[in-house]
Amino acid sequence: MDLFSKDIDATLNLLPLDGTVNYYGALMPQAAADHYLACMLHHIDWKHDEAIIFGRHIVTKRKVAWYGDHSFKYSYSNITKEALPWTQELLELKAMTEERTGERFNSCLLNLYHSGDEGMAWHSDGEKDLKKNGAIASLSFGAARKFAFRHKATKETVSLVLEHGSLLVMKDTTQTHWLHRLPPTKRVTLPRVNLTFRTIAWDADNR
Repeated sequence: MDLFSKDIDATLNLLPLDGTVNYYGALMPQAAADHYLACMLHHIDWKHDEAIIFGRHIVTKRKVAWYGDHSFKYSYSNITKEALPWTQELLELKAMTEERTGERFNSCLLNLYHSGDEGMAWHSDGEKDLKKNGAIASLSFGAARKFAFRHKATKETVSLVLEHGSLLVMKDTTQTHWLHRLPPTKRVTLPRVNLTFRTIAWDADNR
């Protein structure tokens, strides 16, 4: 199923079962989205992402950054990152996202895709550091890109296009039952920045 409607109902669950995904569309006017895109491109401490897969150390073209309330440690793909202090722009976007969704977040993982050649393979955000069944709010800036979900058991797929300045929220048991990905495409030549606001389960072991 593909979702391209301009008549967006943020209360609509895009998943047919086993999870909840809400798409809010553009969260701000285009001028504001342009402003935040420029800030993200030039004022974020970007690093190439890394992973250790079957003993091999992989460095991606895609870049990432990790920010939060505290110096959280966050591990995925056998790599551990430590959160940087929030920038003013990230705090503004966090507040905007929390007000719109009614959720609360304490950290943000950012991804920079330089063009459509860069994407993300099927995966779920089920790391043990994350709050169980907590909401993940995804803000997109820059090039519009297709985003897809696939049910782990039934293989049913749902896809939509994430527009410049738009907000998508995944919550409840979505990460348990669904995979998601950002497929690469030769049609896109412009960059995309994605902010995923998350909640780290904070305890003494995460200091």
